[in-house]
Amino acid sequence: MALQAHLVELERKHKVLETELHEALVHLSTDDLRIVELKRRKLVLKDQIERLKQAASETLH
Repeated sequence: MALQAHLVELERKHKVLETELHEALVHLSTDDLRIVELKRRKLVLKDQIERLKQAASETLH
């Protein structure tokens, strides 16, 4: 179940970044580099989540 706990934590972090990105986009004074960095971190987390999900499904089969 460690894999499942790790997946839940990554999804939680992804949601936090999604909220942070939304807030940054709403505030016009946010630096473009900050927005790019948030998007990059969110994408990295999404890739990790997808890899874990794929690995978990492969171990079940």
